[in-house]
Amino acid sequence: MEEEQRDMKAHKAYYDMLDFVADAQQGIPKLCPCGSITKEFVDEEDTYDYLPGKRYFICKNYQNDGLDFRQPWVMSVQEEVERLKVRVHEHENLLRECEALKAQVRMLVKYKTMCQMKTKDGVSSLFSHG
Repeated sequence: MEEEQRDMKAHKAYYDMLDFVADAQQGIPKLCPCGSITKEFVDEEDTYDYLPGKRYFICKNYQNDGLDFRQPWVMSVQEEVERLKVRVHEHENLLRECEALKAQVRMLVKYKTMCQMKTKDGVSSLFSHG
């Protein structure tokens, strides 16, 4: 019974690792889950359109065990561009919000200046009661 549980735990850990590898393959990979760096690799035997060889991002210590990266270059770059487009849109929205806040601050500063000028001239302030 103990041996069966150990075997089940080992299988679960293996499948969890496969799941982590699949989730991690978004954009251009920097590190493989095994800890090795990734590099560009051209498979000369495979052709892509009219170009000789197909390009991949691949783990430096790649083994075809499902736990190392071997991701097509085109897909990685496309995902990276999509991710960066989302970030650019977020930054554009943030800049619009900042511009709106700057306009509100300018309006409040003008209003404060007008109130101070009225108070200096002897006119009662809008904030005073009575």
